[in-house]
Amino acid sequence: MILRANFHTHTDFCDGKNSPEEMLLAAINLGFTHLGFSGHMDADIHMDFASYKREIHRLREKYSGQIQILCGVELDNLYELDDLDARKNLDYVIGSTHFLNVQYTRPLSVDNTPEDLQLLCDEFFSGDFYKLVRAYYELEAQIFTRTNCDFVGHFDLLTKFNHGNIFFNENDSRYRNSALDALEIIAHQGIMFEINTHNSRIMPAAFILKRLRELNGEIIINSDAHSTTQLNAKFPEAVELARTCGFDHTNILELHDNELITRQIAL
Repeated sequence: MILRANFHTHTDFCDGKNSPEEMLLAAINLGFTHLGFSGHMDADIHMDFASYKREIHRLREKYSGQIQILCGVELDNLYELDDLDARKNLDYVIGSTHFLNVQYTRPLSVDNTPEDLQLLCDEFFSGDFYKLVRAYYELEAQIFTRTNCDFVGHFDLLTKFNHGNIFFNENDSRYRNSALDALEIIAHQGIMFEINTHNSRIMPAAFILKRLRELNGEIIINSDAHSTTQLNAKFPEAVELARTCGFDHTNILELHDNELITRQIAL
């Protein structure tokens, strides 16, 4: 099957390389039927929210009938939108955990650089990565309560730089139990999990997806695109991973009479 939708899309309103209209035209050229914009709102990267919304809604009117455009945000677990009515004016929210609840001279994201990840661990967890892992997943478990998200973005983001288990062993029970404890809390709240293809490794890991399937959880496949060339990056690999982990369908988001619904797409 060929996926023709993406709901994790960044533009030059945040840390993307292209304008919303450039991303949209590239999506149309790829034959997309749906495109969801999801600019960052977090401690380190946050948009001019009002201008962002105006532009996405302008594009929705301009390209009406060619592609369905959704206006969302990627809201960090620890970030609060200044606009109290912001959630009402969005079609959907991705809930993501980039930061831990620590105070430093600058934001320390788990996915910025390997050096920042090591610094975070040294400064706040006495160099013990399993303590950091536990804190990350304990915060991740609160993602729906904190953000009222429609799906969880890159659930195991803190593994981004952990190639070869250089920081912690992902087969260790201390890591896996922390991840699975958080997974079960979120899955029982009925929140979808994203399969994210942006990084060198597709997230989340297979053992997480297999457990999610056992819990009858739902998935949505996104590229987390930061440029026009990434809109459908590694979608075939993500589909194959989902099938291997037992899923027979993914989901897309749609607006019907301005109400958000999810629709299953067979894999």
